[in-house]
Amino acid sequence: MMKHFEEFEQEAVRIALTSGLSRERVAKDLRIGKSTLGEWLAQYRPSDLVSAPQADLARENERLRLENRMLKEERDILK
Repeated sequence: MMKHFEEFEQEAVRIALTSGLSRERVAKDLRIGKSTLGEWLAQYRPSDLVSAPQADLARENERLRLENRMLKEERDILK
């Protein structure tokens, strides 16, 4: 349950920072208080919003690079 709440907070902050909408509008759309959104914005740094998804992408990219390298080696052996 706590993880979902943290994800909701991060998504709310991301929307507030990147959507171009006012904080009031974002808070209203998400049905949270403007002061709550302000507190969340004060807590998070830009790197916090990017790090989780970027870390997942980096792991996936590394896995795919490894798989690609292994497939190329197997192909070269078969040649």
